[in-house]
Amino acid sequence: MYEPNVVGDWQEYDEHAGLRVRVHRLEPAEPPRGRDDAAEGLTYFSVRVTVENRGARHFGIHLEDGQIDVRIGPDGESAFLDWRNSQFIEGFDVHPLRRATAVLYAAGAEASLGQVDVQVQLRVDEEWADRRLWSGGLGLHEGAAAAPGCAGRDGGLAHQVSAFLRDQAEEGTA
Repeated sequence: MYEPNVVGDWQEYDEHAGLRVRVHRLEPAEPPRGRDDAAEGLTYFSVRVTVENRGARHFGIHLEDGQIDVRIGPDGESAFLDWRNSQFIEGFDVHPLRRATAVLYAAGAEASLGQVDVQVQLRVDEEWADRRLWSGGLGLHEGAAAAPGCAGRDGGLAHQVSAFLRDQAEEGTA
């Protein structure tokens, strides 16, 4: 298994030259068609999965129901996935220098959203690519208090990820 990526990182696929995937824009968001009754009392959030083709040929990609798994909290409990509001990539040809993005709406207990893991298994030209994992969290803003479950400034994975990204931005890395 590969090391997990930080939400926002690109992950390239060796078996498909030029193809890369990124999980990004993990943020609180209300679903566009209204809340699902099964998510009563839960906090909604959205996450985007973008597939980019930097190669020389087009790829037929699928990123559908069941190919994205979202886990929350320190115990990795499954988040509620709102399939009705989510937008997937279903049999799309991504040509060179083009992108396609899926938008997933999920919900979970607010106290568990400081740690969110998203696992993606892309299907490319009818072949399954390796699974990849991204880690991040909600509610982490510069200068904000530690996320629930974090013991101070250096506690918790999501807070550490946020601090790392903030440090990288201050150094001016691209």
